[in-house]
Amino acid sequence: MNFDDYGVLFREALRRTWIAVPEGTLLHRAAVEVLEMAVAYQDDGTTFLGDGDPVNALAGFAYGLGWLDAGLRLGLLAPLAAHPPGEVDACIPDAKSAHLHEKTHRYRRMLQSALTMVEAAPDEASPLYAGSRELHATARSWYAEGVERLEAGDLVGALARFSYGYAWLDAGIRAGLLRVTGERGLFTV
Repeated sequence: MNFDDYGVLFREALRRTWIAVPEGTLLHRAAVEVLEMAVAYQDDGTTFLGDGDPVNALAGFAYGLGWLDAGLRLGLLAPLAAHPPGEVDACIPDAKSAHLHEKTHRYRRMLQSALTMVEAAPDEASPLYAGSRELHATARSWYAEGVERLEAGDLVGALARFSYGYAWLDAGIRAGLLRVTGERGLFTV
């Protein structure tokens, strides 16, 4: 899939998405914020792509889809669907390869640190505790896949996975299921 197709996939996923919790409920605000973040990163990715910056477009699309999927999994948004990073086989121009290398390695370091700086926010006896653990495990899983892609020389695939996984942490914090225990600057809170 090329970057244009990735953006279209994201736009279509957003078009089919709605807020699943009733207005006026405590979770409605969290749902609105999660959806707003997904929309904002779809817009950013589209802008970056139009400006000839495929590296930031890729990161924006993958990060935004992570927000969307985390919101769907949490039940804040509907319909339940998943849009994990697939095979983005788009080519990064040679002039952008240094940017891709720098950003991919930086996101790896940031996500690796971020994974150690959050904990479950709900009490262990709460049903939400298992959900918080799932969000963290999902981010960890995408980090591991990103490392595998990076070690195989697939920087595009690695950046998509690091960005997507990072969004699961940020969405979990915004929704109140994860608590920051370290450097808050690593998170979109």
